[in-house]
Amino acid sequence: MKSKLLSQVRTRKQKRYIPLTLPIIPDKCYFTISEVGQLCAVQPYVLRYWEREFLQLKPIKRRGNRRYYQHHDILMIRQIRKLLYEDGFTIEGARTKLPSSLSKDTSTKTDIEIKKMIADLEGILQELRTQEVSQ
Repeated sequence: MKSKLLSQVRTRKQKRYIPLTLPIIPDKCYFTISEVGQLCAVQPYVLRYWEREFLQLKPIKRRGNRRYYQHHDILMIRQIRKLLYEDGFTIEGARTKLPSSLSKDTSTKTDIEIKKMIADLEGILQELRTQEVSQ
């Protein structure tokens, strides 16, 4: 089944995708995989494959492993689609072009903040235990 939004031209041994205007993203919190496929002009099986290839793409999974995408996921999918289909990048090339969700600096800062929170919570817990014993 060919998507109506995707127009392609076959040239000698390759496909060339013509840029197209994607529909406006509705003002909703969550989108199903079929809705995202229509909004981004890709098939659901492609979205599932991209989830394995691009670690930044993580839809929420609920009952029955149903995927629910948020607005930022759709923007990322559109960016991946542009890199692969319009700019001609490989999966590996597109992966390096995408902004990493966790850079090393952010990861280190987050680790420090988490360790500080744990220490604070352990202090509070210890204080509560001493109050409980004294009563």
